[in-house]
Amino acid sequence: MKHTASDDITAGGAIFTRLKALGVDYVFANSGTDFPPIIEGLAEAAAKNIDLPTPIVIPHEHAALGMAHGYYLMSGKAQAVMLHTNVGLSNGATGAINAACEQIPMFLMSGRTPVMEGDRFGARTVPIGWGQEMRDQTALVREACKWDYELKFPEQIAGLMDRAYAIANSTPKGPVYLSLPREVLCEATPREGLEAPSTIQPVTGAPNPRDIETAARWLAEAKNPLVIAQRGTGDEASFAAFANWAESWGIAVSSWWATHLSISTEHPCHVGGNPGPWMEKADVVVVLNCLAPWWPDKHHLADGAKVINIGPDPVFSRYPVRNFRSDITIAGETALTVPALIEAMRPLYRDENALAARRAQLAKASAENRATLAEAAADTSRGITKAHVSRCLGEALKGIKSSVFSELGTMLGFIAREDHKSWFQEPHSGGLGWSFPTALGAQLAEPDRVCVATMGDGSYMFSNPTACHQIAEALELPVLIIILNNEEWGAVRASVTDLYPSGFASRANEMPLTALKPSPDFTNIAAASRAWARKVTDPAELPKVIEQALRVVRENRRTALLDVRVLPN
Repeated sequence: MKHTASDDITAGGAIFTRLKALGVDYVFANSGTDFPPIIEGLAEAAAKNIDLPTPIVIPHEHAALGMAHGYYLMSGKAQAVMLHTNVGLSNGATGAINAACEQIPMFLMSGRTPVMEGDRFGARTVPIGWGQEMRDQTALVREACKWDYELKFPEQIAGLMDRAYAIANSTPKGPVYLSLPREVLCEATPREGLEAPSTIQPVTGAPNPRDIETAARWLAEAKNPLVIAQRGTGDEASFAAFANWAESWGIAVSSWWATHLSISTEHPCHVGGNPGPWMEKADVVVVLNCLAPWWPDKHHLADGAKVINIGPDPVFSRYPVRNFRSDITIAGETALTVPALIEAMRPLYRDENALAARRAQLAKASAENRATLAEAAADTSRGITKAHVSRCLGEALKGIKSSVFSELGTMLGFIAREDHKSWFQEPHSGGLGWSFPTALGAQLAEPDRVCVATMGDGSYMFSNPTACHQIAEALELPVLIIILNNEEWGAVRASVTDLYPSGFASRANEMPLTALKPSPDFTNIAAASRAWARKVTDPAELPKVIEQALRVVRENRRTALLDVRVLPN
């Protein structure tokens, strides 16, 4: 059937139509002068009852990227972000770097300043049309994206978006970027085919069976096997299977700088966050989706130890330098690799007496580690510590379906976390301001889950809190924010004292370039968007105030913020 002009839609509207067909629920957008054809397309679609993803106004680009990140963590569905030319893209670049580091798929777009100075619909009109032009706008995010392109013609939309979306969701997953010149967005394109299923399916990586067999044999024969896991153990089913497997075979599991929970902190085989003592005696070490599984100058492998790297991209090919040893390298989605390894070990010989002894040793060490952490968390003789906040929050969340997004805030182990998707830590890329908007995105994806963002005072300021609180109120997202406020860049201080433990900076009354004094009244920032907010300085009050905040979040469906004054690192 030949199409007519009435079948046409602006390219701006066509983009949203195609995103809906690809399964996108939300487009987190920060608009600009490149958006008129996008906005016209949305209005046209509404007038014609065309089903589109929900566009959400996000008042800062970093928050838009964080929300797409958090939504994916809960839903497993990549979302879209649409920003304003180069300036909007530059504000979102940190979020793209975080997403790339954590292998989070998302469809990132930004307008491009008009190409033409006149004589074409959509050409430049105001001075920023000249001021925002770059020779290579995509360079702002190219290293963080798996694929990038610039839309040339409106009829490319379906094909390009299918390709981009397939690449974003292929193993290893990550962001993709498409730039959108305004003149192209202003052109009309046929609606036909925009709502059809995708023409390109993503690639799901699975492990090499022979490598799985070899790894299974090594582990079954090992006297002291160790798993170091950072980015989880796959989906909910593989998370549960991994825990049962570790206990059955008596395998120690360390959560060194874990950004996702791999095993319950209360599991008898979880030996804590320090792999060093276990590496010294391990004969087989599984590095499960770890960018940096240990500290090379501090942690050392035993002589003759075999190392197995497993993950979606186990050699982490994006990074110029990563020279951790790997005797077997197994690529594949963790949710497929972990069950395959478990199944391969099922028929292998088991020395039940040796395994029972190993399980008992691990359970004893695990219990001792938890007891040590609990004792440290209970010490409030000098004031509130991060460990104490972590412990109190973990106790308050027992029995509640919840996720904690910690950014230099609460600490795994001190806080008990047991369930799949219950713990996420800041990406190792270090793009601050991550936890608050990520918790908002997670809350949007799962409204019945309690989402808690815990962060240092510096991280809170980096999150553009006025923008994030506005989003929380506008979308009615009742997250709990806990600021562990030590009035300094605690991570910077820790890095200095690690390198120069007896140096001038470590001995100074106030370390240079670390203080964040005077601290703003963060409760007033939250109250400006009608959030419930309290300050806490007394350790004895903390459990009660956390309980109050959780009631506000769960019963009143209202955002709550606690400004907790903690001791310096």
